Amino acid sequence: MSVAVVYGSAMGNTEGAANMIASKLGISDVLNIADIDAAKINSYDKLICGTSTWGSGDLQDDWDGFDFSGLSLSGKTVAVFGMGDSESYSDTFCSGMGKLAENLKNAGANLVGEVSTDGYSFEASDAVVNDKFVGLALDNDNQEDQTEARIDAWIDQIRSYFA
Repeated sequence: MSVAVVYGSAMGNTEGAANMIASKLGISDVLNIADIDAAKINSYDKLICGTSTWGSGDLQDDWDGFDFSGLSLSGKTVAVFGMGDSESYSDTFCSGMGKLAENLKNAGANLVGEVSTDGYSFEASDAVVNDKFVGLALDNDNQEDQTEARIDAWIDQIRSYFA
């Protein structure tokens, strides 16, 4: 079984989270979306994908420029995580993660790893479906002290899918 963590990062926060998640799960393949194509992603059995949110809820630039039409993820297990700023962009907190999840789901992915919105303070997010985030929401701008604990709790939740 091949597993990869794929991320798009502009300021380094998402890359840091991707490396922490990979390390804690024992995943050796950590890939920047800017350096790979759909064929590379399709070669993996399972994926954990992360993005930051930019502008008014947009995907990180490298994900935004990615050609999702080449993805074939039917039956593959995928978890998503996202970085956002819950204070300055409270009305679009982690919305990039919602857009990423939607694109991956449209490619056939079986999404796992929903997270409760409890403990987060924000106004709105495209990443919330049925009162839960579609994946792990992180805020290194305002709640960096909670990042590792949130990653640990999420890993406990998704570990069985990626072991």
